[in-house]
Amino acid sequence: MSTSSSPTPVLRADGLAAGYGGADVVHGIDLELTPGDAPVGIVGPSGAGKSTIVRALVGQVRPSAGRVTWSGRTVSRIGLRDKKVFRAQVRRVAQEGIAGVDPRTSVDRVIGKALSDARKAGRASGRSVEELLTDVALEPRFAPRQVGTLSGGEKQRVALAAALATRPGALLLDEPLTAVDPAMRGEVVRRLGAAATEAGTAVLLVSHDLELVERLCPTVHVLAEGTFVASGSLSAVLAEASHPSVRELAEAAPRAVQRFR
Repeated sequence: MSTSSSPTPVLRADGLAAGYGGADVVHGIDLELTPGDAPVGIVGPSGAGKSTIVRALVGQVRPSAGRVTWSGRTVSRIGLRDKKVFRAQVRRVAQEGIAGVDPRTSVDRVIGKALSDARKAGRASGRSVEELLTDVALEPRFAPRQVGTLSGGEKQRVALAAALATRPGALLLDEPLTAVDPAMRGEVVRRLGAAATEAGTAVLLVSHDLELVERLCPTVHVLAEGTFVASGSLSAVLAEASHPSVRELAEAAPRAVQRFR
């Protein structure tokens, strides 16, 4: 009789607690991101610790309790030799997009560097700059544009294209489309989701935009008081709204609640 093992999570948090030197911002966080699984969302009020979880997952914040593992290895103990592979396999895209890039740099150079990093890390995707731009609903004509000439939303989409260039095992999106025109967000997330599915990339989306989360993520965790207080489909979570923070979330977005129900 043959047996098949479950895929190994590329990123996993077990009992994660983390902060910035004082009291823990988050605690008791359990989370798995496994290539091939459906995207997972995190929603919750400002200051609840959503970005802290993302930073802990990529090793920017060291856990005060519990641990974060990358393919079974403790993230905070990854050696210098393996960090290049880790940065290619686990990509974080934050609200600031491509901040820190020389505004005179062209879009194709930004994405081309990511493709080069992927090759060096043994994760070549075979994708072109133009194909990656299409994945985030940008036309190929954007390739020669200088970063400084782009709008905030266009910069965010270029950051997403550069992240996809390394064929990541996990893509961590922290408010990635705040500057994108609301009318375009649905199309961007549709193409992004299709690209991630094709590549087998696990996706974590942190956002205040409930409709965006609902479009991409079948499973959502509500973060409040530093821990997950509700989990499930967004429609079920908002319909039950048993925790005060979930009720506040539902009351703040009545149209979304009506739509999801």
